[in-house]
Amino acid sequence: MSMNEHATRALPPWMEADGPLQDVILSSRARLARNVSGLHFPDRMTQADQAALIEQVGSAVAKMGGSWGYFPVSEVAPVDLQVLMEKHLVSPQFLQGELQRALAIRQDEAAALMVNEEDHVRIQAFSPGLDVEPALATALEVDDGLENELDWAVDSRRGYLTACPTNLGTGLRISVMAHLPGLVLSESIGHLLQALAQAGVAVRGIYGEGTSALGELFQISNQVTLGEDEQALAEGVRKVAEQVVEQERQARKRLAAEQMPRIQDRVWRAKGILENARLLSADEAIAQISALRLGVEMGLLKSPSYATLSALQVVSLPGFLDRTAAQDLSREGRLQLRASLIRERLTREDG
Repeated sequence: MSMNEHATRALPPWMEADGPLQDVILSSRARLARNVSGLHFPDRMTQADQAALIEQVGSAVAKMGGSWGYFPVSEVAPVDLQVLMEKHLVSPQFLQGELQRALAIRQDEAAALMVNEEDHVRIQAFSPGLDVEPALATALEVDDGLENELDWAVDSRRGYLTACPTNLGTGLRISVMAHLPGLVLSESIGHLLQALAQAGVAVRGIYGEGTSALGELFQISNQVTLGEDEQALAEGVRKVAEQVVEQERQARKRLAAEQMPRIQDRVWRAKGILENARLLSADEAIAQISALRLGVEMGLLKSPSYATLSALQVVSLPGFLDRTAAQDLSREGRLQLRASLIRERLTREDG
Protein backbone atom coordinates (compact mmCIF):
# COMPACT_ATOMS: atom_id res chain seq x y z
CA MET A 1 0.00 0.00 0.00
CA SER A 2 1.37 3.41 -0.94
CA MET A 3 2.12 6.28 1.41
CA ASN A 4 -0.43 8.33 -0.50
CA GLU A 5 -3.17 5.89 0.51
CA HIS A 6 -2.13 5.93 4.18
CA ALA A 7 -1.95 9.74 4.25
CA THR A 8 -5.34 10.31 2.64
CA ARG A 9 -7.33 7.70 4.57
CA ALA A 10 -8.90 9.19 7.70
CA LEU A 11 -10.23 5.95 9.12
CA PRO A 12 -7.96 2.89 9.44
CA PRO A 13 -9.79 -0.39 8.64
CA TRP A 14 -9.21 -1.74 12.15
CA MET A 15 -11.27 1.13 13.59
CA GLU A 16 -14.33 0.26 11.52
CA ALA A 17 -15.18 -2.58 13.92
CA ASP A 18 -16.76 -2.02 17.32
CA GLY A 19 -14.81 -3.17 20.36
CA PRO A 20 -15.52 -4.04 24.00
CA LEU A 21 -16.56 -1.16 26.28
CA GLN A 22 -16.20 1.28 23.40
CA ASP A 23 -18.58 3.73 25.04
CA VAL A 24 -15.58 4.71 27.19
CA ILE A 25 -12.45 3.05 25.75
CA LEU A 26 -11.91 4.02 22.13
CA SER A 27 -8.90 1.83 21.44
CA SER A 28 -6.08 -0.26 22.89
CA ARG A 29 -2.42 -0.18 21.92
CA ALA A 30 0.62 -2.36 22.60
CA ARG A 31 4.06 -0.83 22.02
CA LEU A 32 7.36 -2.71 22.17
CA ALA A 33 10.80 -1.09 22.37
CA ARG A 34 13.62 -3.09 20.77
CA ASN A 35 17.29 -2.51 19.97
CA VAL A 36 19.71 -4.43 17.79
CA SER A 37 22.61 -6.11 19.53
CA GLY A 38 26.03 -4.67 18.78
CA LEU A 39 24.82 -1.18 17.83
CA HIS A 40 24.89 1.96 19.98
CA PHE A 41 21.52 3.36 21.00
CA PRO A 42 20.17 5.91 18.48
CA ASP A 43 21.54 8.99 20.25
CA ARG A 44 25.10 7.65 19.78
CA MET A 45 24.85 5.99 16.37
CA THR A 46 27.10 7.02 13.50
CA GLN A 47 25.62 7.97 10.13
CA ALA A 48 26.83 4.66 8.72
CA ASP A 49 25.18 2.70 11.53
CA GLN A 50 21.91 4.59 11.03
CA ALA A 51 21.86 3.75 7.34
CA ALA A 52 22.78 0.11 8.01
CA LEU A 53 19.98 -0.26 10.56
CA ILE A 54 17.41 1.16 8.15
CA GLU A 55 18.53 -1.33 5.51
CA GLN A 56 18.49 -4.28 7.94
CA VAL A 57 15.01 -3.49 9.26
CA GLY A 58 13.74 -2.94 5.72
CA SER A 59 14.97 -6.38 4.73
CA ALA A 60 13.29 -7.93 7.78
CA VAL A 61 9.99 -6.15 7.06
CA ALA A 62 10.06 -7.32 3.45
CA LYS A 63 10.19 -10.92 4.61
CA MET A 64 7.04 -10.45 6.73
CA GLY A 65 4.89 -10.31 3.60
CA GLY A 66 3.33 -8.01 1.06
CA SER A 67 0.84 -6.47 3.49
CA TRP A 68 3.64 -4.25 4.81
CA GLY A 69 4.97 -1.03 3.34
CA TYR A 70 8.42 0.30 4.30
CA PHE A 71 9.22 3.99 3.94
CA PRO A 72 12.52 5.77 4.64
CA VAL A 73 11.62 9.16 6.11
CA SER A 74 13.81 10.91 3.54
CA GLU A 75 11.27 9.79 0.92
CA VAL A 76 8.14 10.86 2.85
CA ALA A 77 6.70 14.37 2.59
CA PRO A 78 6.57 16.29 5.88
CA VAL A 79 2.80 16.73 5.57
CA ASP A 80 2.39 12.96 5.23
CA LEU A 81 4.43 12.43 8.40
CA GLN A 82 2.18 14.92 10.17
CA VAL A 83 -0.91 12.94 9.11
CA LEU A 84 0.64 9.71 10.35
CA MET A 85 1.29 11.36 13.71
CA GLU A 86 -2.31 12.57 13.85
CA LYS A 87 -3.38 8.97 13.25
CA HIS A 88 -1.01 7.74 16.02
CA LEU A 89 1.06 5.66 13.58
CA VAL A 90 4.20 7.62 14.51
CA SER A 91 4.99 9.67 17.61
CA PRO A 92 5.60 13.42 17.91
CA GLN A 93 9.15 12.55 18.98
CA PHE A 94 9.66 10.62 15.74
CA LEU A 95 8.74 13.72 13.71
CA GLN A 96 11.27 15.82 15.61
CA GLY A 97 14.14 13.37 15.22
CA GLU A 98 17.29 14.29 13.32
CA LEU A 99 18.59 10.77 12.69
CA GLN A 100 18.07 8.82 9.51
CA ARG A 101 14.70 7.24 10.14
CA ALA A 102 12.19 4.90 8.55
CA LEU A 103 8.75 3.54 9.26
CA ALA A 104 6.70 0.52 8.30
CA ILE A 105 2.91 0.28 8.19
CA ARG A 106 0.76 -2.78 7.71
CA GLN A 107 -2.00 -2.36 5.15
CA ASP A 108 -4.80 -2.36 7.74
CA GLU A 109 -2.82 0.10 9.93
CA ALA A 110 -3.40 -2.17 12.93
CA ALA A 111 0.39 -2.55 13.17
CA ALA A 112 3.26 -0.17 12.49
CA LEU A 113 6.85 0.39 13.50
CA MET A 114 9.32 3.26 13.74
CA VAL A 115 13.06 2.95 13.14
CA ASN A 116 15.41 5.26 15.08
CA GLU A 117 12.94 6.98 17.35
CA GLU A 118 14.16 6.69 20.99
CA ASP A 119 15.10 3.06 20.33
CA HIS A 120 16.21 1.28 17.18
CA VAL A 121 12.72 -0.12 16.63
CA ARG A 122 9.37 0.76 18.18
CA ILE A 123 6.58 -1.70 17.32
CA GLN A 124 2.95 -0.63 17.72
CA ALA A 125 -0.28 -2.60 17.38
CA PHE A 126 -3.88 -1.45 17.83
CA SER A 127 -7.35 -2.87 18.44
CA PRO A 128 -10.76 -1.18 18.91
CA GLY A 129 -12.25 -0.77 22.38
CA LEU A 130 -10.81 -2.33 25.51
CA ASP A 131 -9.12 -5.30 23.85
CA VAL A 132 -5.50 -5.21 24.96
CA GLU A 133 -4.76 -8.91 24.48
CA PRO A 134 -5.25 -8.94 20.67
CA ALA A 135 -3.14 -5.79 20.36
CA LEU A 136 -0.39 -7.43 22.39
CA ALA A 137 -0.62 -10.63 20.34
CA THR A 138 -0.21 -8.62 17.11
CA ALA A 139 2.78 -6.70 18.49
CA LEU A 140 4.48 -9.93 19.62
CA GLU A 141 3.83 -11.51 16.23
CA VAL A 142 5.55 -8.57 14.53
CA ASP A 143 8.36 -8.81 17.09
CA ASP A 144 8.86 -12.50 16.27
CA GLY A 145 8.89 -11.75 12.54
CA LEU A 146 11.59 -9.13 12.93
CA GLU A 147 13.60 -11.29 15.32
CA ASN A 148 13.91 -13.94 12.62
CA GLU A 149 16.25 -11.49 10.87
CA LEU A 150 17.48 -9.17 13.64
CA ASP A 151 19.38 -9.97 16.84
CA TRP A 152 17.74 -8.03 19.67
CA ALA A 153 19.84 -6.72 22.55
CA VAL A 154 18.80 -8.84 25.57
CA ASP A 155 20.31 -9.29 29.02
CA SER A 156 19.68 -12.57 30.86
CA ARG A 157 18.70 -10.72 34.05
CA ARG A 158 17.32 -7.41 32.86
CA GLY A 159 15.47 -8.47 29.73
CA TYR A 160 15.34 -6.31 26.60
CA LEU A 161 17.81 -3.42 26.75
CA THR A 162 16.34 -0.01 25.95
CA ALA A 163 17.57 3.56 25.56
CA CYS A 164 15.46 4.71 28.51
CA PRO A 165 15.74 2.65 31.73
CA THR A 166 11.98 2.97 32.32
CA ASN A 167 11.38 0.62 29.36
CA LEU A 168 13.88 -2.00 30.50
CA GLY A 169 12.65 -5.58 30.80
CA THR A 170 9.73 -6.35 28.51
CA GLY A 171 10.02 -3.03 26.67
CA LEU A 172 6.22 -3.09 26.69
CA ARG A 173 3.74 -0.27 27.13
CA ILE A 174 0.08 -1.18 27.07
CA SER A 175 -2.21 1.82 26.75
CA VAL A 176 -5.87 2.57 26.22
CA MET A 177 -7.51 5.73 24.89
CA ALA A 178 -10.34 6.68 27.24
CA HIS A 179 -13.12 9.23 26.66
CA LEU A 180 -13.96 10.63 30.09
CA PRO A 181 -16.41 13.54 29.74
CA GLY A 182 -18.51 12.36 32.68
CA LEU A 183 -15.58 12.60 35.08
CA VAL A 184 -14.45 15.91 33.58
CA LEU A 185 -17.90 17.56 33.67
CA SER A 186 -18.55 16.32 37.22
CA GLU A 187 -15.11 17.65 38.24
CA SER A 188 -14.07 14.19 39.45
CA ILE A 189 -11.22 13.71 36.99
CA GLY A 190 -8.59 15.11 39.37
CA HIS A 191 -9.32 12.48 42.01
CA LEU A 192 -9.08 9.71 39.40
CA LEU A 193 -5.79 10.97 37.99
CA GLN A 194 -4.32 11.21 41.48
CA ALA A 195 -5.44 7.68 42.36
CA LEU A 196 -4.03 6.26 39.13
CA ALA A 197 -0.68 8.00 39.68
CA GLN A 198 -0.45 6.56 43.20
CA ALA A 199 -1.18 3.12 41.74
CA GLY A 200 1.75 3.45 39.33
CA VAL A 201 -0.39 4.05 36.25
CA ALA A 202 0.56 6.78 33.76
CA VAL A 203 -2.11 9.12 32.37
CA ARG A 204 -1.16 11.32 29.43
CA GLY A 205 -2.76 13.43 26.73
CA ILE A 206 -4.05 12.30 23.38
CA TYR A 207 -0.61 11.99 21.74
CA GLY A 208 1.28 10.66 24.75
CA GLU A 209 3.85 12.22 27.03
CA GLY A 210 3.84 15.99 27.13
CA THR A 211 0.54 16.44 25.26
CA SER A 212 -2.83 17.71 26.46
CA ALA A 213 -6.10 15.82 26.92
CA LEU A 214 -7.96 17.21 23.90
CA GLY A 215 -11.62 16.28 23.58
CA GLU A 216 -11.63 14.79 27.09
CA LEU A 217 -9.45 11.94 25.78
CA PHE A 218 -6.77 10.43 28.01
CA GLN A 219 -4.11 7.75 27.44
CA ILE A 220 -3.83 5.32 30.35
CA SER A 221 -0.82 2.96 30.45
CA ASN A 222 1.51 0.91 32.62
CA GLN A 223 4.64 2.56 34.00
CA VAL A 224 6.54 -0.54 35.09
CA THR A 225 7.99 -2.78 32.37
CA LEU A 226 10.38 -4.85 34.48
CA GLY A 227 9.56 -7.80 36.72
CA GLU A 228 6.39 -9.10 35.05
CA ASP A 229 5.74 -10.82 31.75
CA GLU A 230 3.81 -9.27 28.87
CA GLN A 231 0.51 -10.98 29.58
CA ALA A 232 0.54 -9.88 33.24
CA LEU A 233 1.20 -6.27 32.24
CA ALA A 234 -1.63 -6.37 29.71
CA GLU A 235 -4.00 -7.85 32.26
CA GLY A 236 -3.05 -5.18 34.79
CA VAL A 237 -3.85 -2.34 32.39
CA ARG A 238 -7.10 -4.02 31.35
CA LYS A 239 -8.22 -4.28 34.99
CA VAL A 240 -7.38 -0.62 35.65
CA ALA A 241 -9.25 0.38 32.49
CA GLU A 242 -12.30 -1.62 33.58
CA GLN A 243 -12.33 0.33 36.85
CA VAL A 244 -12.05 3.61 34.93
CA VAL A 245 -14.98 2.53 32.74
CA GLU A 246 -17.09 1.86 35.80
CA GLN A 247 -16.26 5.26 37.33
CA GLU A 248 -16.98 7.07 34.06
CA ARG A 249 -20.31 5.30 33.65
CA GLN A 250 -21.28 6.17 37.20
CA ALA A 251 -20.34 9.81 36.58
CA ARG A 252 -22.55 9.84 33.48
CA LYS A 253 -25.46 8.37 35.45
CA ARG A 254 -25.10 11.12 38.05
CA LEU A 255 -25.03 13.77 35.36
CA ALA A 256 -28.11 12.25 33.71
CA ALA A 257 -29.96 12.30 37.03
CA GLU A 258 -28.85 15.76 38.15
CA GLN A 259 -28.02 17.75 35.01
CA MET A 260 -29.80 16.14 32.05
CA PRO A 261 -30.97 19.45 30.49
CA ARG A 262 -27.37 20.69 30.56
CA ILE A 263 -26.12 17.49 28.91
CA GLN A 264 -28.88 17.51 26.29
CA ASP A 265 -28.16 21.14 25.48
CA ARG A 266 -24.46 20.44 25.09
CA VAL A 267 -25.05 17.43 22.82
CA TRP A 268 -27.64 19.05 20.57
CA ARG A 269 -25.67 22.28 20.30
CA ALA A 270 -22.67 20.22 19.19
CA LYS A 271 -24.76 18.41 16.59
CA GLY A 272 -26.12 21.70 15.26
CA ILE A 273 -22.70 23.32 15.09
CA LEU A 274 -20.98 20.40 13.38
CA GLU A 275 -23.78 19.92 10.85
CA ASN A 276 -24.09 23.61 9.95
CA ALA A 277 -20.90 25.55 10.71
CA ARG A 278 -18.98 27.04 7.80
CA LEU A 279 -15.89 27.89 9.86
CA LEU A 280 -14.47 25.65 12.58
CA SER A 281 -11.24 25.88 14.55
CA ALA A 282 -9.50 22.67 15.57
CA ASP A 283 -10.17 23.28 19.26
CA GLU A 284 -13.87 23.92 18.69
CA ALA A 285 -14.26 20.95 16.36
CA ILE A 286 -12.60 18.55 18.80
CA ALA A 287 -14.70 19.87 21.70
CA GLN A 288 -17.93 19.47 19.72
CA ILE A 289 -16.95 15.99 18.49
CA SER A 290 -16.40 15.04 22.13
CA ALA A 291 -19.89 16.31 22.99
CA LEU A 292 -21.38 14.45 20.03
CA ARG A 293 -19.60 11.27 21.14
CA LEU A 294 -21.05 11.74 24.63
CA GLY A 295 -24.52 11.97 23.10
CA VAL A 296 -24.03 8.64 21.33
CA GLU A 297 -22.50 7.04 24.41
CA MET A 298 -25.41 8.13 26.62
CA GLY A 299 -28.04 7.02 24.14
CA LEU A 300 -29.22 10.55 23.31
CA LEU A 301 -28.23 10.09 19.65
CA LYS A 302 -28.34 7.03 17.41
CA SER A 303 -25.65 8.33 15.09
CA PRO A 304 -22.93 8.94 14.07
CA SER A 305 -21.16 5.62 14.55
CA TYR A 306 -18.02 5.29 16.63
CA ALA A 307 -16.09 4.81 13.38
CA THR A 308 -17.37 8.11 11.97
CA LEU A 309 -16.59 9.92 15.22
CA SER A 310 -13.01 8.64 15.06
CA ALA A 311 -12.74 9.77 11.44
CA LEU A 312 -14.04 13.23 12.36
CA GLN A 313 -11.24 13.52 14.90
CA VAL A 314 -8.63 12.96 12.19
CA VAL A 315 -10.17 15.22 9.52
CA SER A 316 -10.21 18.06 12.08
CA LEU A 317 -6.43 18.16 12.33
CA PRO A 318 -4.07 20.46 10.38
CA GLY A 319 -1.94 17.84 8.63
CA PHE A 320 -4.92 15.96 7.22
CA LEU A 321 -6.48 19.22 6.01
CA ASP A 322 -3.31 20.33 4.24
CA ARG A 323 -2.92 16.86 2.71
CA THR A 324 -6.52 16.88 1.49
CA ALA A 325 -6.08 20.32 -0.09
CA ALA A 326 -2.64 19.38 -1.48
CA GLN A 327 -1.24 22.67 -0.21
CA ASP A 328 -0.29 24.55 2.95
CA LEU A 329 -3.62 26.14 3.78
CA SER A 330 -4.07 29.53 5.37
CA ARG A 331 -5.79 29.66 8.74
CA GLU A 332 -9.01 30.74 7.01
CA GLY A 333 -8.67 27.91 4.51
CA ARG A 334 -8.33 25.35 7.29
CA LEU A 335 -11.36 26.74 9.10
CA GLN A 336 -13.46 26.38 5.95
CA LEU A 337 -12.20 22.96 4.85
CA ARG A 338 -12.50 21.51 8.36
CA ALA A 339 -16.14 22.57 8.60
CA SER A 340 -16.85 21.28 5.10
CA LEU A 341 -15.30 17.84 5.64
CA ILE A 342 -17.13 17.37 8.93
CA ARG A 343 -20.48 18.41 7.42
CA GLU A 344 -19.89 16.07 4.48
CA ARG A 345 -19.18 13.03 6.67
CA LEU A 346 -22.12 13.68 8.96
CA THR A 347 -24.47 14.20 6.01
CA ARG A 348 -23.19 11.01 4.38
CA GLU A 349 -23.98 9.00 7.52
CA ASP A 350 -27.43 10.56 7.98
CA GLY A 351 -28.21 9.83 4.34
